[in-house]
Amino acid sequence: MGSWSTNPTGSEFRLRQSGARKTAFEVLYEVNFNNQYSNILLSKIFREIELSERDRGFVTELVYGTLRNRARCDGAIRRTSDRPFTEIDPKVLEVLRLAAYQILFLSSPAHAAVNESVELAKVVAGKSSAGFVNAVSRRIAELGDYSLEGIEEEYSHPSWMINAFQDALKDETKLRLQLEADNKAQSVTLIAWPGRSTVDELIDLGGVRIERGENAVRFAGNPGSLAAIRERRAGVQEVGSQLVVERFFETDTGDLRWLDLCAGPGGKAAYLDSLIRNGEFIANEISSERAKLVQQVVLRGKVTSFDGTRIPESMGDFDRILIDAPCTGIGALRRRPEIRWRRTPSDLQELVLLQAKLLESASKHLKLGGIIGYATCSPHLAETKWQLRDFLRRNPNYKRVRVTGDADEDGDLQLWTYKDDTDSMYLSLVRRES
Repeated sequence: MGSWSTNPTGSEFRLRQSGARKTAFEVLYEVNFNNQYSNILLSKIFREIELSERDRGFVTELVYGTLRNRARCDGAIRRTSDRPFTEIDPKVLEVLRLAAYQILFLSSPAHAAVNESVELAKVVAGKSSAGFVNAVSRRIAELGDYSLEGIEEEYSHPSWMINAFQDALKDETKLRLQLEADNKAQSVTLIAWPGRSTVDELIDLGGVRIERGENAVRFAGNPGSLAAIRERRAGVQEVGSQLVVERFFETDTGDLRWLDLCAGPGGKAAYLDSLIRNGEFIANEISSERAKLVQQVVLRGKVTSFDGTRIPESMGDFDRILIDAPCTGIGALRRRPEIRWRRTPSDLQELVLLQAKLLESASKHLKLGGIIGYATCSPHLAETKWQLRDFLRRNPNYKRVRVTGDADEDGDLQLWTYKDDTDSMYLSLVRRES
């Protein structure tokens, strides 16, 4: 991360870091108050604004760190503010969250974080906000040790997500390890799409091999700087998603019809497309705009755009159907930290209904002996085990197929961030028996 965490002097440093803090503020404000996504905004900013690697790292740390630890930051603000939390101006609140994160979690000197936050408040919220930001930031710096209000504040997770993890893990120690893992930074994972690039090529460019994925490497720099990424011969894809594709593709017997029913934005479709050599592959995405993204990375197969809950009869039947189902995404909290503050139990209810419709739709277009791969980026039992239980109850002519590798007692793959160093992806395979 460079020298930003030390105590340098000079106006050049202050100006540079103020600019980085303002950039982080703008991203956080858009994420928390305009429902934007941090990873998309950061990618856009880094393409459009020239920043040093050190400043890029600082902005990224501020954005993701503050989002991951928002409940801790908000708790500190509540304890030190003489205004009701709900009456704090949104822009001032975002400045205070940044200040709290730097003071509570980073090694930068408290006085520097306070002073920079006051200056940032003047720019983004007006000079009248400076006194309030100064007072609250200084009180946060003077808090010392204090009792956190439950596991929700300790690990900055909503209670309903914590309960979901507890239901699936059934172990207090594992639960805490998972919550802790969600709050740790993750390096970028790349994939060398077979036939287009190689792991060795990415290693030569600075990547580090990941043993769990057949074509995965860690990369510490900017993926956009690599020709293989710009030329779409390689992609950015979390290793858990890669493992789902690999386990699903292991069911290949040659010369099959494959369908990726929910292909956008295209990572899994691109991987499948590069693996399938003897067969037909169709990648479908209901959104026409996202289908255009899929088209950019699917070279051999065909890209379509229809509602996956109503597969057209003209599509015929398939030997393999992958349902990378829309889900809460709570298995990817370390990569997409805003999800924990954006998703609600009502979202879960709607998504569970959609997942069931997708499974039913796929079952009507699967050949005898064919296999459905049902995947989510969520370990919530309502989106995983219970969803498959209900599907098999409705469709007794389907039976589970054991996933190769680290399958659980049901034969499913359930990855966990704390033990697998991946997103908490889920995959279940079911075969049509009659």
